[in-house]
Amino acid sequence: MQHQRVLVLDFGGQYNQLIARRARDLGVYCDLKPCDMTVGEIRAYDPIGIIFTGGPNSVYDPAAPHIDRAVLGLGIPVLGICYGSQLIAYTLGGKVEHAAMSEYGKREFSFLKESPLSEGIPQTSVCWMSHTDHVTEVPDGFAVLASTPTCPVTVYGNAEKAIYGVQFHPEVVHSEYGNKLLENFLYRVCGAKGDWTMGGFVAEQVALLKEKIGDKKVLCAMSGGVDSAVAATLVHRAVGSQLTCVFVDHGLLRKGESEEVMSVFKDGLGMNLIRADAGERFLKKLEGVCEPEEKRKIIGAEFIKVFEIEAKKIGAVDFLVQGTIYPDVIESGKDKSAVIKSHHNVGGLPSVVDFKEIVEPLRDLFKDEVRRVGAELGLPDSVVQRQPFPGPGLAIRIMGEVTREKLETLRDADYIFREEVAKAGLAGKIWQYFAVITNSKTVGVQGDFRTYENVIALRAVTSVDAMTADWARIPYDVLERISNRITNEVPHANRIVYDITSKPPATIEWE
Repeated sequence: MQHQRVLVLDFGGQYNQLIARRARDLGVYCDLKPCDMTVGEIRAYDPIGIIFTGGPNSVYDPAAPHIDRAVLGLGIPVLGICYGSQLIAYTLGGKVEHAAMSEYGKREFSFLKESPLSEGIPQTSVCWMSHTDHVTEVPDGFAVLASTPTCPVTVYGNAEKAIYGVQFHPEVVHSEYGNKLLENFLYRVCGAKGDWTMGGFVAEQVALLKEKIGDKKVLCAMSGGVDSAVAATLVHRAVGSQLTCVFVDHGLLRKGESEEVMSVFKDGLGMNLIRADAGERFLKKLEGVCEPEEKRKIIGAEFIKVFEIEAKKIGAVDFLVQGTIYPDVIESGKDKSAVIKSHHNVGGLPSVVDFKEIVEPLRDLFKDEVRRVGAELGLPDSVVQRQPFPGPGLAIRIMGEVTREKLETLRDADYIFREEVAKAGLAGKIWQYFAVITNSKTVGVQGDFRTYENVIALRAVTSVDAMTADWARIPYDVLERISNRITNEVPHANRIVYDITSKPPATIEWE
């Protein structure tokens, strides 16, 4: 089935993936493509609408990206956002100028005229601005539809041509009715039917995989993460026992996760799943290693070696399943058909497997869509809603050398943290939360004894896409319970600290 499609042309703005995600959340399939697509390529793509994203340039910069004016004459509805709005005005003969004062953050704007974009939106509402230039004169035939006191052309458009520009960013949550404006463009201007659903995606993919794989053999590296789990489940739904999954258990997962992988996928779904218990091997390789990048390289190399041993036992296969998702494809900067992404733990995995072709059933999906597909497939929330987790696992949540003792301490502390966050009803409100063992030791008093142990730090952040993050305001009483439980129940834990740094300047992970 060919879905209706919207084309999002990327002019380099920071929220560009978010625009595509918003469209898909509204039931309309879209792709994010480079802004230099030709008129012929756009015609061939056959979109019901085009969105020009924001970007960091001024339309007057010699190196700034521009568009062929013919794109605006194709009869396809167009919405320009921020730089995209300025570009439409500039291309069609309007005027763009450097604003007397740059605008960043929340602003009130008011609609001056009714239009398809304003349907269901109050006359005055809050939007999110982020610009230096702005449109000061609209092209002939266009009308100013909304303004703020400092941005006279906040929204403009031409209903006959179905071309509109908005200076603010409707895709961010700070724009109060931004999602409604995007919905209006997609449904009222472009005529979208809303035919993009995860249930439909599952049915289509299963049929495509059955046709593609036939009676051939398939191999998948199962990490325990969301992407590989959902990719493997989709393929298993299509071809059953023809799929063999190898789960390289490096001993660096969180408490209970190794057992859960086997319980859900082998016992529950009946997958042909092989567990390579390599925890001792990885610990041995990490002895004396303190530098985080060296840890990553060692773990990646060992993963490949262990997987290769298991793959050789299986022999030649026809297909290798990988959990590539759409952001990986976008960030590669290559044409989608040419992209081969190695498993996130193991750059170079394909080179050690005797296979003919890679299967990437999730390559068109964003992370939140992958989670919804997992739910459609009946995977439990504990798998589908699993937090982002680094490939090297707990090894990079232990500052300094990784030891068995530190791993056990961290697993128990992290488990208590996660358990108490869930009990407090905060799990769905926090993007990521975990414990870290620092390499700073402090004195403590437990019972009648003096202790000297590594400080345990708790990290919890709120985020949309992990590009930026704010520290989570966990209530003091919840933090108190977590601290009390860890220091009472976990050996080698005598001091707990809470990280209140946002990203930037810090990263989410500590290493």
